[in-house]
Amino acid sequence: MPHPRRLVPLLALLLASLLLPLAPATAQDEAAAEPPALPAAVIDPDTSPDRLVLRLTPLTREELAAAAEEWLVLVKAKTEEIVEARIEAAEAEGQAAATAAERADALAEERSGLFDSYVAVLDAWEKKAGDPDAIAAYRAYRTAIVVDETRSADAATLLRRSLDWATAPDGGIGLAIDVAIVVGSLIGLLIVARLVRRIARRGVARVANLSKLLRAFFVGVVYWLVLSFGLLVVLSALGVDVTPLFALIGGASFILAFALQSTLGNLAAGIMIMLNRPFDEGDYVSAAGVAGTVKSVSVMSTTVTTPDNQIIVIPNSKVWGDVITNVTASPERRVDLTFGIGYDDDMEAAQAILARLCKAHPLVLDEPETVIRVGALGESSVDLICRPWTKGEDYWSVYWDLQQQVKAAFDAEGVSIPFPQRDVHLHAVGDADAASAAARSRPGGGGFARNDRGEAEPDAG
Repeated sequence: MPHPRRLVPLLALLLASLLLPLAPATAQDEAAAEPPALPAAVIDPDTSPDRLVLRLTPLTREELAAAAEEWLVLVKAKTEEIVEARIEAAEAEGQAAATAAERADALAEERSGLFDSYVAVLDAWEKKAGDPDAIAAYRAYRTAIVVDETRSADAATLLRRSLDWATAPDGGIGLAIDVAIVVGSLIGLLIVARLVRRIARRGVARVANLSKLLRAFFVGVVYWLVLSFGLLVVLSALGVDVTPLFALIGGASFILAFALQSTLGNLAAGIMIMLNRPFDEGDYVSAAGVAGTVKSVSVMSTTVTTPDNQIIVIPNSKVWGDVITNVTASPERRVDLTFGIGYDDDMEAAQAILARLCKAHPLVLDEPETVIRVGALGESSVDLICRPWTKGEDYWSVYWDLQQQVKAAFDAEGVSIPFPQRDVHLHAVGDADAASAAARSRPGGGGFARNDRGEAEPDAG
């Protein structure tokens, strides 16, 4: 058994060996608790906000949290200087008060730049999934300072700040420059969009298989796409974050899809009309209970001009969902005419008159050949059908001319055009029947009496 004095060094050595591993672990925990080291330029007040935004890009969420804390310290220190200067201006008099007020305004101007960098750090931290509550607290600190200082400032101070902001390059002048850039960009976009639209119109005009409707639709889409993307580029160049716009457009599109179902139906029908081309601009059509010349077709509606010059706008869903009759789609049309002659008239002579008039008309085509036949034996007339062919645009001229010429020729040749009539046949009645009818027609007459045999006979009294 070892001596007790020899056990003491052994116990000390054992205790040291047990405590030695714990020392590095404690140092490691302390190092982990310390905030991460930040580049000096990230927390340098002299770094411009634009440069700071670039330097914040590679930082992690933890580093951005530490940077926000550092900028909070800088803003707080500057705010304390401003408060001291304003207290000095309030307690002093004369020139000393004016000097202190000017110094306070100069410090406020310096803090405005610090606030810009402060907000840039918070925006970068928020984009990298920072703590929402902590970020809201940092933003609330800045808002509270601005509100309290504005509320406690006198009229002269507010006027001086307004004038300083209006004449500052990053204040009113900068805002005016931004507005001028936006207005100039919009004017430039309109010019560029119209130029692109003109080029697109010339390009699609060379495609032979495209209808006028599809050409107009394609040119319109190109025009609005140029405007939209150009506006987004201008906003991005001005420093506006356009990413939320895409999210807003997506959400709005989802809501509008339910709210505007009928409108979307018209849109889909308009696209189908342009792709399938059942008619084109200038065609005479009959659709949705309306007949007229197609004036224009948009993605939502079709505008038709009737023969009496009424302009009717029809939703595309009604046009596409109905039977569409395109009268002018074919270059040639048949004119269907029917003429009635009397039963006593010469049918061959009447047919010869019709053939002569059709052949002499300059707008009637030789091919296809005109058809003239006996169409029906009506109640009052023998109906002759006359079917000449003509160009589509000459249809009504031929129709009206032949109506007039046939009437004049029939009158000259002695061919009658009967109107509806009915034959009435009269039959003579005998003396007994006449007496009985006269008796019934007398007042009180027309009755019957019983004779001695009980038979009914006309009552003479």
